[in-house]
Amino acid sequence: MTDTAIIVLDIGKTNVKLALIDAAGTQLAERRRPNTVLRDGPYPHHDTEGIWNWMLETIGEFAATAPVRAIVPVTHGATAALVDHDGLVLPVLDYEFEPPAAQRTEYLAARPAYGTTYSPSLPAGLNLGRQLAWLASAFPADFARTKHILMYPQYWAWRLSGVAAGEVTSLGCHTDLWQPSRQQYSQLVEGSGWTPLMPPLRNAWDPLGPVLPALAERTGLPAGCQVICGIHDSNASLLRHLDATGSHAAPPAILSTGTWVIAALPGGQLDGLKEASDMLANCSALGQPVPCIRFMGGREFGALAGTDAVPCSVADLQQIIDQGTYALPAFAEAGGPFAGRKGSVVGPALPTDAERTALATLYCVLMSDWCLTALGSAGDIVVEGSFTNNPHFAPLLAALRRGQQVTVTDDASGTTSGGWMLAHWGHAPAVHSHAADPIALQGWPQYRERWLTLLP
Repeated sequence: MTDTAIIVLDIGKTNVKLALIDAAGTQLAERRRPNTVLRDGPYPHHDTEGIWNWMLETIGEFAATAPVRAIVPVTHGATAALVDHDGLVLPVLDYEFEPPAAQRTEYLAARPAYGTTYSPSLPAGLNLGRQLAWLASAFPADFARTKHILMYPQYWAWRLSGVAAGEVTSLGCHTDLWQPSRQQYSQLVEGSGWTPLMPPLRNAWDPLGPVLPALAERTGLPAGCQVICGIHDSNASLLRHLDATGSHAAPPAILSTGTWVIAALPGGQLDGLKEASDMLANCSALGQPVPCIRFMGGREFGALAGTDAVPCSVADLQQIIDQGTYALPAFAEAGGPFAGRKGSVVGPALPTDAERTALATLYCVLMSDWCLTALGSAGDIVVEGSFTNNPHFAPLLAALRRGQQVTVTDDASGTTSGGWMLAHWGHAPAVHSHAADPIALQGWPQYRERWLTLLP
């Protein structure tokens, strides 16, 4: 047995991960499974029972390896669970489900103004308020049984501890439910009669209590293992950078990459945010509004390169630039600054898998660069998440952001590090990073300029 450890439950839109991390922040073990959306029942919904049973089995394996002192849930946003004393009153709706068009028209008339929530109007269920309004309208009897509306991290914390809590990072994630500048619920919550369903607000790092005795017995967890309140995933990635803005230098931008690529500018101004560009103010774990912009980069990369993308070389990248093949947004339907526009590839065809990967890489770099410019990023840039596994991404970005240092973390999951921090509040794990050397590709800045002129 090693010293005490913690478990981070990391539910992303594509995968679910459990990580066992020791007191020094070193990952001891990791398990993954797909985050499956089920098509049975009244609407597409998350496989919460599948995740739950897999999670308990995996926790049992981890508990046999190290004494676990805490469990921290970290999840994607735009997701909530409606529960009573016994469990879910309705399945957890998948945010990519599109409610009926008539309901959208009705909801748009009721949602708060962008200037109060900094939550842009988004497609499908990406505005959580729209999901809740539709569920209340379509399933009134079930909705009436709801005791708590739980944000997704806090749903898992509740299942583990039995304690219901609310937390600002998920509430402030383009939900229409929260006013980040005033740190209070929006008029939508009060006007819809949901205020009594919102559990007490807690800090993301607060222990809610020990794991339920029956679960401790089933998994082998220590009886005193604490369940931490939990956090929205991109805000978990942001945690270790929150104190980086105390100097007079321009605040660093954080580029959190995965299914979603989210650019965040801690300390940035809100008055430059534009609803039409899917720009928003997330709410940090400390309650601070953080200007953000995002696009579905991982999904779009897969659409261009294929799900089984092969590596590309610098020569492949140069070939795409030389021949003038461009990918123009957007290749995903779930929001982003070019939402509603159908993606296209213009220029000579790409005969090889490596060339398609090269085009996907160039596209994601150009979109990230566009987002950083829209945010007003002028200082350092930190890249973390799954795109750190692409050796060309950060060097290509660095070549476009002259005068700004682009740094790459060695941690492909800032969410896991953020989860560790919540269980060790006041401490940050040792994170190794390196500056990205700009890649020397002939005509790369000119390729960007041409891409900008081709944008729809």
